[in-house]
Amino acid sequence: MSQFRLFPNSPRARSLFNKDAVRREWRSGGPVITQAIIMICVVMWAVEIVARFLSPALLNALLSLGMLTPAVVPHYPWTLITSMFLHEPGIFHILFNMLTLWAVGPVIEHLLGHWRFLGMYLLSGLGGDLALLLWARFYPGGSGWLVSVYGASGALFGLFAAVLVTYRRQGIDITSMLVWMAINFATPFVIQGIAWQAHVGGFIIGGVYALLLTSRIPITRGKSLTIRSLVYGIPLLVVIVAAGAWCLIPVM
Repeated sequence: MSQFRLFPNSPRARSLFNKDAVRREWRSGGPVITQAIIMICVVMWAVEIVARFLSPALLNALLSLGMLTPAVVPHYPWTLITSMFLHEPGIFHILFNMLTLWAVGPVIEHLLGHWRFLGMYLLSGLGGDLALLLWARFYPGGSGWLVSVYGASGALFGLFAAVLVTYRRQGIDITSMLVWMAINFATPFVIQGIAWQAHVGGFIIGGVYALLLTSRIPITRGKSLTIRSLVYGIPLLVVIVAAGAWCLIPVM
């Protein structure tokens, strides 16, 4: 008798920790990095739940060391990365983001390859961080410096943009993806407390990176995807870091 599975393409729990199964997935272009990101996010979310149960002060300390708050980024620069893997200690934030990641992550990981996919994910997340820093620098009154955010949304919107660019280049119908993207873009206007700036920043960086990777610029024409990823990814990272450093001048 076959076993019913709500998500038939998702891996079984025991295969996630089986070296041979992981190697097979890696060689076949399976969503190994996507699964790893989901596992990290879920583990960190579980730690938050336990911390909240043990002591609210412990939870606050954990979040303050991991969330992105523009005013303290010069002192806690790691939060530019750690904030991508933290979520609200409730069910809906982590559930919605991880379902979204599982919807788009495997597609992009299969197209780009494992490490190149991770690079796009992190670049998109940093793009969301940069948008928040720009908002803090330019928003009147300076209240943007004290806004604390966390979540994978910036990186996810970068993946949305990559899917949009790639599928449009291939002439594939993306109506369902556009509907899902529209819902995600509209969410901050319906639910308070969502950092729409990170959505926009991640989408722009992910879209620009995907456009560059799929372009026919002479300097990289005929080059491998790995070479193109480095040629475009490194300068894009330098621009993000430089722009972020400029934004932080008032609080350095």
